[in-house]
Amino acid sequence: MALFLDTGDINEIKKFINMGIIRGVTTNPTILFKSGVTGGMEGVKKTSIEIANLIAPNPLSVEITKNESPEEMVQEAIELSKWADNIVIKVPFHGPDGELENIQVIHELETKHNVRVNVTAMMSAQQCFLAAMAGATYVSLFCGRVNNMGYNSVEELKKLRKLLDEHKLNSKIICASTREVLNVVEWLGAGGHIVTVLPDLLNKMIVHPYTKETVQMFLDDAKKL
Repeated sequence: MALFLDTGDINEIKKFINMGIIRGVTTNPTILFKSGVTGGMEGVKKTSIEIANLIAPNPLSVEITKNESPEEMVQEAIELSKWADNIVIKVPFHGPDGELENIQVIHELETKHNVRVNVTAMMSAQQCFLAAMAGATYVSLFCGRVNNMGYNSVEELKKLRKLLDEHKLNSKIICASTREVLNVVEWLGAGGHIVTVLPDLLNKMIVHPYTKETVQMFLDDAKKL
């Protein structure tokens, strides 16, 4: 699947969809806020539906906002999933104080309600492996943050991909929290199925100074002919 665009900016999404180089979009409240979305949940709903329709059948990840009880999380996830057929629900692996009910929510959504889940905020292969065991469609390893903590995200990815393959688990690995252009091919090469990229990072992947120089040379020589 390769690249998911990490944004809520409609114009950026249109630009890269028209290029044919992205296979999905990921959002969360922070991303949507930074992209200028206002109007509370109604604004989130309107923007999410617009994005989902724009990129269909590719997936759009939308994050739940409740963490009070498993019942509330499941109900919100079901409601969000009704916005479009290609909506995937982001659920953090556990709560802010280490609450474990989220794993139950993930399992219930996938197995009882036919809601696709993208498990987020995971920092280790072991967390992602457990999320995959619970039935998650996507497991998001925050590779950039793993590196920031002084660990090697490439090694975590290799361990995780080996576990998923050996145990015949169908979860797709999303490499998130991307910091550098180098991360993209490095993480895909280490076993990740998908890397999330910000629009600015994707622009940097496309434009190379030597390509610009070479194209200009071709144009200059063409004029001499």
